[in-house]
Amino acid sequence: MLGITLLCVGKLKEKYYAEALAEYQKRLSAFCRFSVTELPEQRLNDSPGPRETAIALDREAKELEKHIPAGAVVCAFCVEGKQKSSEELAEQLCQWSGSGKSRICFLIGGSCGLSERIKARADLLLSVSRMTFPHHLFRIMAAEQLYRAFTIIEGMKYHK
Repeated sequence: MLGITLLCVGKLKEKYYAEALAEYQKRLSAFCRFSVTELPEQRLNDSPGPRETAIALDREAKELEKHIPAGAVVCAFCVEGKQKSSEELAEQLCQWSGSGKSRICFLIGGSCGLSERIKARADLLLSVSRMTFPHHLFRIMAAEQLYRAFTIIEGMKYHK
């Protein structure tokens, strides 16, 4: 069974976000070994300069790198990534799985995004929109899209 890890910078504090994510974790368990790992977000003052932001992103990158499963395909969510439809995401999962990959790791940065080093390390940069979303909400959106992709692969009625 395919293993999918969602590596996230920042902790979910709001109960409603945690409950929504738990629901998709439950649904995804029918299709894959799905896990979510939360890593601490670096604290910055209200108006950090470019240098402070870069240092924080570098520290977060080091933590992300420690938690990427060995041999995993790495997909980083970022605004400059390639946009794919739900069907194209399902096709991408099938391609990775069909090429013998058994682990896929999706990365979600914190409020400042992801470091350039992490983006360079990724096998795919993926964007769902040019709009900006709260990184905590996006975690649920990513889990929902993964669930939708699996229902497409399985020919289920969830996706319309």
